[in-house]
Amino acid sequence: MIKVARYHLVMPGMFLGLPWAILAGVFAVNVARGGDHFRGGAVVIFGMFFVTGVQRVGRWLPFGLALGATRRSYYAGTALLGVSMSLVSGLVITGLQAIERATGGWGLSITFFRVPYLLNGPWYATWLTSFVGLSALFVYGMWYGIVNRRWGTVGLLAFVAVQALVVLAVTFAYTRSSGGPLLLRPAPGHPATLSALDLTGVIAALTVVCLAGGQATIRRVTV
Repeated sequence: MIKVARYHLVMPGMFLGLPWAILAGVFAVNVARGGDHFRGGAVVIFGMFFVTGVQRVGRWLPFGLALGATRRSYYAGTALLGVSMSLVSGLVITGLQAIERATGGWGLSITFFRVPYLLNGPWYATWLTSFVGLSALFVYGMWYGIVNRRWGTVGLLAFVAVQALVVLAVTFAYTRSSGGPLLLRPAPGHPATLSALDLTGVIAALTVVCLAGGQATIRRVTV
């Protein structure tokens, strides 16, 4: 696992620096426009973690196996590095959010590192939610890339379709049981169903599911 992690860090700028470089660019554009135009812009880095997870399998898996790594060790080492990176990145987001609050939104009323409902609470809640969310997207990106490499475009479309059907089924079941829509934030006159930390717990459980799914799928993946 450690050797696989070191393999990914042969080009640390691509793995560690690129997501933050893109986030910095988006932040600079937001400041140049006068601020208050891109609320919750920190979500950009969450998308980048998903893309990074996909690339770790789609582009780096064949050469990693050629160097002698097993599928199991490659998957475990990549996931370990992704989760570790998420842990540190969550702390960075928490620190930047604290600075943003202290400076009144960087002096421009910018709410770049504050996302309503999700990342807008105490520092420990921001860190935990950031860590879990980044880990979930990285691991899901890995599974997404594994499915694409094993079954191609047709398999990937089926993979996405099954997930969409599951989401629709859960939403329909919730609506039937509660008599109201499935909302993260309460509508006027309706009590909240999930707090941000509750949702973080749900995402953590889904991360475990994605880890297990990716582990099962990579066993027979072709390169």
